[in-house]
Amino acid sequence: MIKAQKKVSESHTTMSEIVLPNDTNTLQNLMGGRLLHWMDITAAIVAQKHCNKPCVTVSVDNVHFHNPIQLGNIVTIEGKVTRSFNSSLEIYLSVYGESPIKQERYLSNEAYFNFVALDSLGKPTQVPEVLPETDKEQEMYEDALRRRQLRLLLAGKLKMEDELALKDILFPKNKS
Repeated sequence: MIKAQKKVSESHTTMSEIVLPNDTNTLQNLMGGRLLHWMDITAAIVAQKHCNKPCVTVSVDNVHFHNPIQLGNIVTIEGKVTRSFNSSLEIYLSVYGESPIKQERYLSNEAYFNFVALDSLGKPTQVPEVLPETDKEQEMYEDALRRRQLRLLLAGKLKMEDELALKDILFPKNKS
């Protein structure tokens, strides 16, 4: 059977929210937990648009909080699939804060969310292959394999000698 294919652009999703008082901490900045909740929703939409099936969050990697988002600012979360595997897929999310008064937009956060598609019985099922369209998407596609291998290695589900892509990065050969 030929595996279905989808372009990255077919599931690209953008979600926006405004930071309200109940979303903030004592410094009047958006709480990290609230942001992660919104990011998970965005990633779930991306995953389900790519797979056309229910998808569940498996893990979240490399969450980086670069800049806080203040009360009253706009949060924009952009998500796209970087790569799919057999039944799982990786989604990259970038988060921007924007002051509607100053009209300044800035990168606030980044993360990778990992999802698994489920069939009607709740079992993992095959997902469409990702077709990168740009050089940046191709680079993210290639890097996704190394991130996956590192995740599996740290979880004890993979041995270093099994995966050459990650081994070459962690243990580069001497060129002398």
